[in-house]
Amino acid sequence: MKLKRVLLPVVLFLTLIATAFAAAKPVSDDFISDTIRQKLAADPVVKGGAIDVEVKDGTVTLRGKVEEMKQKNKAEKIAKKVDGVKSVANEIQLVKP
Repeated sequence: MKLKRVLLPVVLFLTLIATAFAAAKPVSDDFISDTIRQKLAADPVVKGGAIDVEVKDGTVTLRGKVEEMKQKNKAEKIAKKVDGVKSVANEIQLVKP
């Protein structure tokens, strides 16, 4: 019983330290770009298709063409949620089908 009382705080402390180091690790532009592309391709609203993703120092630029405003908005929302993204420039154009 005493072992559990000592061991549990030590394990929690080590987990906290490991999480802090992992959170402080910078994210590369390639990782951000790949992650956004995967999420866009998997999204049923956006459907990934004709959207190009460019990342420079954590700043994401989305370009391409979509048919509906909700696709444009959803693509921007997806990009903003990715770790390491500082800002998103949404240059996606709306086109008639």
